[in-house]
Amino acid sequence: MIFVAFEGIDGAGLTTHARLTERYLESKGLKVVLTKEPTDGLIGGLIRACLRGEWKADPMTLQLLFAADRCHHLNTVILPALKSNRGVVTDRYLFSSLAYGSLDLDYNWLKTVNSKFPLPDVTFLLDIEPETAVRRIHEDRFAVELFEEIEKLEKVRSTFIKIAHEFSNVHIIKTDDEVTEVQRKIEELIDYYLNNLKVHRSSRQ
Repeated sequence: MIFVAFEGIDGAGLTTHARLTERYLESKGLKVVLTKEPTDGLIGGLIRACLRGEWKADPMTLQLLFAADRCHHLNTVILPALKSNRGVVTDRYLFSSLAYGSLDLDYNWLKTVNSKFPLPDVTFLLDIEPETAVRRIHEDRFAVELFEEIEKLEKVRSTFIKIAHEFSNVHIIKTDDEVTEVQRKIEELIDYYLNNLKVHRSSRQ
């Protein structure tokens, strides 16, 4: 079953396209789990509170919390869903830790911390200009989180582009177009990966 992740800077439309992709997969007769990181669990709540400035943590502690939340997420949600033949669509996964975490920490250290987590079958890197992203954020939310500043988002965006060239099955999708057109491009790639997974499974039988 397919495991799909959406990554990108805040304001790029991850939540919108994750939901639309869930619906698209369901329209093809698949059972799907839509999930996100940070999770709604105890560790995820601590992370979100830190990002909102409700408590302070040094960068390494914060990234280790992200890794702990991901480990719990993987073992309680993602892997059980895949094992029960359900697709998984996640709004953020480990590449967000590499991109955002590298603002303050060594990129290779972050890769090591996250090296045991399995990669999705396909990752969509939704790409947008930071100025546009910040404008969208301010239109949609009353509170602005820790990382949502233009200079930081420019650096994070650059790291996401680096990741897209370093890891396989990562596709950069520009989101400055209409939502329907962006989603059409995503669905074309989803179909490609679904067909490849079917061929792979058939060859193993």
